[in-house]
Amino acid sequence: MPAEQQNAAASAAAAASQRILTPLTEAAIFLVLTVAPGGEQTVRELLADVSALKRSVGFRIPEGELTCVTGIGSVLWDRLFAGQPSRPADLHPFPGFTGGKHTAPSTPGDLLFHIRAHRLDLCFELATRLTDRLDGAAKVIDEVHGFRSFDERDLLGFVDGTENPEGQAAIDAVAITADDAYAGGSYVIVQKYTHDMRAWNALSVEEQERVMGRTKLDDIELPDDVKPANSHVALNTIEDEHGVQQQIMRFNMPFGRVGAAEFGTYFIGYAKTAALIEQMLTNMFIGNPPGNYDRVLDFSTAVTGSLFFVPDADFLDDPPEADPAAVDPPATLASTAVAPAGATATLEINDGSLQIGSLREDRP
Repeated sequence: MPAEQQNAAASAAAAASQRILTPLTEAAIFLVLTVAPGGEQTVRELLADVSALKRSVGFRIPEGELTCVTGIGSVLWDRLFAGQPSRPADLHPFPGFTGGKHTAPSTPGDLLFHIRAHRLDLCFELATRLTDRLDGAAKVIDEVHGFRSFDERDLLGFVDGTENPEGQAAIDAVAITADDAYAGGSYVIVQKYTHDMRAWNALSVEEQERVMGRTKLDDIELPDDVKPANSHVALNTIEDEHGVQQQIMRFNMPFGRVGAAEFGTYFIGYAKTAALIEQMLTNMFIGNPPGNYDRVLDFSTAVTGSLFFVPDADFLDDPPEADPAAVDPPATLASTAVAPAGATATLEINDGSLQIGSLREDRP
């Protein structure tokens, strides 16, 4: 297909998608939920009303530019839409990645709400409305309130999201094109990282820059002959067979609790294929080559990890019904993650709990 037709197809798909490609905001709330057996109809009814709820809350302060992107996990997708002729080709449980030193766990997640606005009160109000509607049908198992830190910096002090594509390149990065049954959709992976700030701050600025692969003050990528092979930038640069860099969209946000000495980054990456983000994580945790892992992981620990499909807006507004004859009984609804080449599944999603310190919650 000529480039002009490819761009037109991607633009048409993006026009039908949920509002992923919006400017970075000062506030965000990330909600990950699990859905109880029998809660499927309640969830389906809510999905059809998410856009209306967002409009009702956002209309009160239009300049706040409230948005909400909804993602659906692999297990819940099969429960909601069993019997449909197809499912998103790249939707599967997040596999988890275990390297020689560091691990990216796979943790439960049926629904994701990525709520953004210029004001936290708008995010909070919409989050409240969504969870009220799901009361008794779903439980929030992870809730993170993100904030903008100075000039888009993470709590390690570096600008985050510098490599995000713009314009047509951003559309090409996130939107499944029009020749797909789920055109306009995207895949999203979320991970919650906590930072060892004491160890990080013990490094000199020059050493921190070598870990990241960028300068700290002016956010310039280090030259290739200076940038270490195990730097964050080096291992997250993926090229295709023609040498063209493959890109994703990141909307990461800092979070934390000063009194608990919790300092973190909530990673959220969107792409038209989950395989690209998973390759980045393989490089980070397994290493490229194996053993050459991302050195930032010596200071940042992944404590959650989930994969979701983000259907287009029309699908979400009028979700299809499941075929009752095709729905598995509740006892068989859990899935075990299947790892891609070079990765190892680290957590079976079968007991409904995160098993991570204060995040541990029993599924309803």
